[in-house]
Amino acid sequence: MPSSTATGAIGIDFGTTNSVIARADADGRTALVEFAAPHGTAAVFRSALCFWQDDGLRGSLSHAAGPWAIAEFLDCPGGSRFLQSFKSVAANPAFDVANLFEKRLKFEDLGQVFLRHLLAHGGVGLRDLPERIVVGRPVRYVGARPDPALARARYDAMFAVLGRPVHYVYEPLGAAYGFASRLSEPATLLVADFGGGTSDFAIVRVDPGAARRCVPLASGGIGIAGDRFDYRIMDHLVLPLLGKGGTYRSFDKVLEIAPGHFADFGDWSRLAMLRSRRKLEELARLRHSATDPAAIGRMIAVIENELGYALYDTVGQLKRALSDDTQGHFHFEGPDMRIEAEVSRDTFERWIAPDLARIAQTVDDVLGIAGIDAGAIDHVFLTGGSSLIPAVRRMFEVRFGAEHIAGGDELTSIAHGLALMGGDPDLSQWTADEEQQA
Repeated sequence: MPSSTATGAIGIDFGTTNSVIARADADGRTALVEFAAPHGTAAVFRSALCFWQDDGLRGSLSHAAGPWAIAEFLDCPGGSRFLQSFKSVAANPAFDVANLFEKRLKFEDLGQVFLRHLLAHGGVGLRDLPERIVVGRPVRYVGARPDPALARARYDAMFAVLGRPVHYVYEPLGAAYGFASRLSEPATLLVADFGGGTSDFAIVRVDPGAARRCVPLASGGIGIAGDRFDYRIMDHLVLPLLGKGGTYRSFDKVLEIAPGHFADFGDWSRLAMLRSRRKLEELARLRHSATDPAAIGRMIAVIENELGYALYDTVGQLKRALSDDTQGHFHFEGPDMRIEAEVSRDTFERWIAPDLARIAQTVDDVLGIAGIDAGAIDHVFLTGGSSLIPAVRRMFEVRFGAEHIAGGDELTSIAHGLALMGGDPDLSQWTADEEQQA
């Protein structure tokens, strides 16, 4: 175990889409770790990995993380393996190993590779780590039947590389602790954290004048968040233009194109794996029999020209544009294809309405666990990138009143609060109970 000379605490927000680290000194002052990135420093690091074979040593793998992983994959998609959002399989019993060329890596192996890159790009050495390390975890992991005990075991093995004891805290509680430091009067606070894979909620009682200034009352979560909203755009706007919902002729019958052809469009990095001779020949036959062969031609173009990343980047741009304006323009152009469309905010909100309804129900469930109603909430702190979506914000304004809603530091508030929490003498009251899921 490395010896430590650092004082204070460190908070790690290991996110589905992005990861953030914050430091707190012995006096409780916090600062975000800045990562050297290809286009300048940033406090947010993409949760992504890329592996490729090392030509100099048989069986050896080279790897990169964050923005470098994306750059390596785009430079040579056919000769590399790209993994993003791998946090989403932490609680999935069906996931065993990732097959990467001749190597088979478990979740914890991937996690340790990622952590080493994360710390190195942030200029943080293992010997520089303080004794107190606080790591965020979802209230509810992604998946239909997540296994929190399995996720805990995998997290333990992943973070063992740090050589320090790790304290796990529900992510929205980290954000709640940070927000509570702003308050000077007793209050009941609800935090809503919208990540890439999950939306998590926590309610705490804040009393700045008490010895235990923050007391957690309830937590809950659901596996619906930003990635799902992106896919709604893809599913409703893009995939119909690539043939989804279309038909093809088989002898004297007209049949619907199998939805399985579009399953891999839920993750742009999987599209590169479709670029095989067998798959492209299969799609060529489908185009020949399709009633709209041009649509299948566009799907072939996406796969053959490795346009998945650019396509999803355009989807993200539209989502962000609709947070600022009531109308957004979708423009995507590549070899052998062009997609142009106007999308209204109202249309996008209809697409995500079923997801928002389930999120709203989860909020109501958390209020029920705390034994309070919406009128008892004094402050609502919205964090995470999808908290900027107007329909998400409006959902909370309707329930709690616009005057009670606060935001800010949407991508970094959790890490800030986790680091600050590391200085709490009674940290045990915040650590996550692995046996209880809201």
